[in-house]
Amino acid sequence: MRALFSPDGLLGKLFFRAVRGSVRIFLFRWFRLRVEGRERLQVNGGVIIAPTHRSNLDGPLIGSSSHRRVRYLGKDSLFRPAAAGWAMRSLGSFPVRRGEADLDAMRAAKEMLDAGECMLVFPEGTRQIGDAIGEVYDGTAWLASKANTPVVPVGIAGTEVAMPAGSRFPSRVPVTVVVGEIMDPPKGADGQRAKRSDLKLWTEELKSRLQECQSRAREMLND
Repeated sequence: MRALFSPDGLLGKLFFRAVRGSVRIFLFRWFRLRVEGRERLQVNGGVIIAPTHRSNLDGPLIGSSSHRRVRYLGKDSLFRPAAAGWAMRSLGSFPVRRGEADLDAMRAAKEMLDAGECMLVFPEGTRQIGDAIGEVYDGTAWLASKANTPVVPVGIAGTEVAMPAGSRFPSRVPVTVVVGEIMDPPKGADGQRAKRSDLKLWTEELKSRLQECQSRAREMLND
């Protein structure tokens, strides 16, 4: 009985599908969403989806674009009370303490990737302004290396206008998404375990790929 009511049980899965379907219908029609390279979001097995971040809409937009339940980090305060925590976990989120080095959350993320889950990680960390890619932290590289999973860079244009910081409801404007070529996880020389220098070089490449995706998304939006 407990399994039935757990976030990963039957009711949790039904809740997730109902919410995803509703969000997909609303977002795709409201924003006249255009997605280039959508097929790259449909990969199986453990994978990290790494989008640019300009709006609170970015996560739901990417999550509803995939046929899979996308896992992501959520502020621990969003998991209280218990009913909210159940809903958040059913939708794929797991709690992290913002502002702290939450090693437990990173370990949980690795375990999910090892189990073949799909994980959403914002490489820039927090929301940025403009199309220039902000500082990209090496957390994405570390996670991809530890779990030996590919990474999918994604650029998003239009959400910063549709729902800027402080907005409670999205405006009806076009939004474009560009899904880039899938990146292999960081590797060291001769396929050995990646060192810090390898992670740094890989992170620079990820930043370059994100900039290409973001620029292409802006170009599509302006067409």
